[in-house]
Amino acid sequence: MSGDASALADLSAKLGVVTVSYYSQDALEGLVESLAHSGVAPSATVVVDNAPDDELQLPALDGLQVIDAGGNLGYGGGVNLGERALPPEIEWVLITNPDVRIDADALVTLLEVAASEPAAGAVGPRILQPDGQTYPSARELPSLRNGIGHALFANLWLGNPWSRRYRGENRPTHGTWRETGWLSGSCQLVRRAAFDAIGGFDESYFMYFEDVDLGGRMVKAGWRNLYVPDAHVTHTGAHSTDRVASRMRAEHHKSAYLYLSRKYSAWYLWPLRAGLKLALSARSRITSRG
Repeated sequence: MSGDASALADLSAKLGVVTVSYYSQDALEGLVESLAHSGVAPSATVVVDNAPDDELQLPALDGLQVIDAGGNLGYGGGVNLGERALPPEIEWVLITNPDVRIDADALVTLLEVAASEPAAGAVGPRILQPDGQTYPSARELPSLRNGIGHALFANLWLGNPWSRRYRGENRPTHGTWRETGWLSGSCQLVRRAAFDAIGGFDESYFMYFEDVDLGGRMVKAGWRNLYVPDAHVTHTGAHSTDRVASRMRAEHHKSAYLYLSRKYSAWYLWPLRAGLKLALSARSRITSRG
């Protein structure tokens, strides 16, 4: 398919991109440039501006529009707003951070896999860090056993079984992809019908864990999350959250508790929830001081 011009044109017509900006002018310029040089060009790109006093000036790109969110809606809220603004003919939506650079063949590879797997609800690329190392962007849904084991041993025992399981390294590979529990919200291609069917991102997560929650609801609804390591993108860094780093650390722990408290919501598990809240609050304070 990658060499068929008519097939690529058909994919382009069905592809949209949504990104959320929070004082992201410089990062967005790089993202737009990478989209302009992609092997398959999106027919619509929506930038949701979560910074009310920001004035974005972006390079030219066919189908590009900027939407003023009227305030900071958070990541999930911003993506949902942008997705609703896409034209009705869009079937695939690339959700990406503004500080991501898309390799030339990445979108073609993702779309080919997504189109070949009818149950694929979301498809994620290999996410490279600026130093070329692979970020573990495809993981299992968190559980207490894997979560605690990973937290305790990830930096002390490389290749420990809890981290390997959490990162999905034990999952079988099917050709160019493997199934996973969830995909990083920094860059993933979603089937619009699946995204809409489950209500998009849960906006009660202001920042962080909205991608974990989305992956879990995809699986629960019968869709599959697929990781495609042959498709490469580069994530240059959390530029926008650097402005409010302390608040973002607090939001991360708040979202972690929200996710876990919902997962372990039975009345008789209240001691577990209380313990999680205390532990996460303490960790939040420690990391803030650090």
